[in-house]
Amino acid sequence: MLPKEITIKTVNSITDVNAVAELAHIIWHEHYTDIIGADQVVYMLKKYQTAEKIMSDINNGVYIYYLAEYEGDNAGYCSVGFDANDDRLFLSKLYVKKQFRKRGIASAFMYEIKRFAQEKELSMIWLTVNKNNKSSIEAYIKIGFKITGDIMTDIGCGYYMDDHVMEYKIGR
Repeated sequence: MLPKEITIKTVNSITDVNAVAELAHIIWHEHYTDIIGADQVVYMLKKYQTAEKIMSDINNGVYIYYLAEYEGDNAGYCSVGFDANDDRLFLSKLYVKKQFRKRGIASAFMYEIKRFAQEKELSMIWLTVNKNNKSSIEAYIKIGFKITGDIMTDIGCGYYMDDHVMEYKIGR
């Protein structure tokens, strides 16, 4: 059950998509600049987190996006994707604005994500996280994820994502 001050909703409208894109811009600059550098943050936002890209991902069934509100303010977002031929759910994004961290929003997202995975009878949730993103790695471990491998992904223009792969087994 979600705390009463947190609302999680599925992103379907252009208003919600724009809110997610705005959150991405704020969160990525405040959190990732020290980890991957300002140039890569700008590149990744343009490549993956514009309103147009988010809407395309939703319309094409690539990802389902969720928006969190905390006492009515947009506080964070996450997205998941899955392939009907795979029994795993990919947690692509989970981001919370700095002033809303440690208020249960990530846990609220995980509640919704686990519920979705169980509804689809999936066995696992998996994600990738930058190896230098210590605070997020610690948070995922606290939730119950385990590091199961590493992956280096070329995302173009000389940029790479150097990530841990983490997995969370779903209880049936």
